[in-house]
Amino acid sequence: MTTPDGAALKRPDARTLIDTVLDPGSWKSWDEPPRDPAPPGSAYADELAAARARSGYDESVVTGEGLLEGRRVAVMACEFSFMAGSIGVVAAERLVRAVERATAERLPLLAAPASGGTRMQEGALAFVQMIKIGAAVAGHRAAGLPYIVYLRHPTTGGVFASWGSLGHVTAAEPGALIGFLGPRVFESLYGYPFPEGVQVSENLFRHGLVDAVVSAEHARAIAARALAVLCAPTRGLERGPEPVERPVEVEAWEAISRSRRDDRPSVRALLKLGASDVTPLNGTGVGENDPGLLLALARFGAAPAVVLGQDRRRQRTGRQLGPAGLRVARRGMHLASELGLPLVTVIDTAGAELSKASEEGGLAAEIARCLADLVALDAPTVCLLLGEGAGGAALALLPADRVLCAQHGWLSPLPPEGASAILYRTIDFAPEIAKAQGVRAVDLQRDGIVDRIIPEFPDAAYEPRPFCERVARTLEYEITGLLNRPAADRLSTRLARYRGLGLRPD
Repeated sequence: MTTPDGAALKRPDARTLIDTVLDPGSWKSWDEPPRDPAPPGSAYADELAAARARSGYDESVVTGEGLLEGRRVAVMACEFSFMAGSIGVVAAERLVRAVERATAERLPLLAAPASGGTRMQEGALAFVQMIKIGAAVAGHRAAGLPYIVYLRHPTTGGVFASWGSLGHVTAAEPGALIGFLGPRVFESLYGYPFPEGVQVSENLFRHGLVDAVVSAEHARAIAARALAVLCAPTRGLERGPEPVERPVEVEAWEAISRSRRDDRPSVRALLKLGASDVTPLNGTGVGENDPGLLLALARFGAAPAVVLGQDRRRQRTGRQLGPAGLRVARRGMHLASELGLPLVTVIDTAGAELSKASEEGGLAAEIARCLADLVALDAPTVCLLLGEGAGGAALALLPADRVLCAQHGWLSPLPPEGASAILYRTIDFAPEIAKAQGVRAVDLQRDGIVDRIIPEFPDAAYEPRPFCERVARTLEYEITGLLNRPAADRLSTRLARYRGLGLRPD
C-alpha cells in the first residue's frame, strides 16, 4: 500500500498501535506462553519457530489491559507479521480468555484485527474457533459492555466475518484491505481479478459498514470520545432546576413557515453548540446509509445519549428520508437498548421519500418497525420535535417517554399543502388546514402528544447558540429524570400514554 505520492505507507504493528492508543506506560499483558499446537519436528512447528524469530511475537494476537485517558480498558490486537495474523486454536483461546476476563471485570473492550483469517495449517478445527470468539464477544455485549473495533490492513476471512464485524463502534485504517475473501484467493479460485476499490476501508465507509476511517492517532481520540458516552454513569446524576417555559403562541402557518427557514438550527447545530463528546456513527452497519438520518453518541451536560435525528438540510440537498434511514435509526435503538443508554430522537423532516426504490425498499414496513421498537424499548427515550414534522417519517421517531417541542415545531399527517390538495384539490388552503388540524406546539401539548415546549426568542434562526444550549439543558433535565425512574415504571407509563391518546375522560 502506498500514499498518493507513491511513498510506502508505514502501518503500526500491534505493540506500536497499543502504545499509540493507550496512555503511556499503562499497558499490561494478559498473555501466557502459548502451548505449541504443532508436533515437534513437523513442518508446521518449523513455521511457528520461524514466525516467532522473524516477528518478535509468540502468537498472532496479543491481549491485555491499559488506560485510555485514565479509563481502564481491555485490548486484543492481531499481529500480521506472525503468519499473516491467522487464527488457530491457541490464538483463539487467547482471544476468548481476554474477552471473558474483560466481561468478568466489566471492562470496555478494544479490538484491532489485522488478519488473513483462519490458519490453514490447522484446518477445520481452526476454522470453527471463530464461533467461540464470536460467542464470547456476544456475551460481552449482552452484559451491556462496550466493544470498539479498529479494522487494520488487511482484515479478511473468518476474522472479518466474526469478531471483526461485531463492534458497537467500528473504525478502519485508511486504505486498508477489508473484505470477506482476499483478492489473491479470489483470483486463484475464479481466474479473474476481484473488482478494484471494493474491499477498501473508504468504500466500506461510503456504504455504511464502518463509522470512520482514521489513523491510529485519531483512533485513540475516537475511542476516548465514544467511551466517554458509552461508559458514562447513568445512576446518581444530579437533576438541575426545571426549565422555565414561556412560549409565545403563534399562528400555525407562521410556525410552519419559520420551521422551514434555511438558517434554522438543525440537529447537527444542536450537537455542535449544545452537546459534548460527540461521536458520529455511520450507516446501518450492514451496507446501507442515508444522508438524511444522523446517528451519534453524545452527552448533554452530564447525561449520555444515543442520538438519532433527521437532518432536513441533508434531505433537501440529497434526498428525502427513505427506508435505509429508518434502518439506521433502528441501529441506534438497538445500541441504546443493549448498552442501557438513553435514546434521543430528533424530528425535523418535510416527509419521507416517495419513490419506486423507497416502496420496494420497505418504507412502510420500516416505519412500522420503528414505531414498534420505540414503544417497547427498554431504554429511557426522549423525542425532540425540532422543526418540521410531516408524515410517517416524523411519526416513526415520535414514541417516547417524554416528548419536547420547539416553539415553532409541528406535527402533521402530511405537509399542510398535501392535506389541502386532498381536501380541496389545491394547495391554496394550506394555512387554514394547518390551523384546523392542531399541528402547533401548543395544540400538541393540549392533546397530550407533547410534554414540554422549548421557547424561541423569537425564532431559533435569530439565536442559534442560545436556542441549542436551551434545548441541551432541557434534554439533560428530562434524561436525568428518566434515569432516576425504574425501567418497568417507564415502560408501563409510556404504553399507557399512547394507549390513552385521544380518549376523553368520562
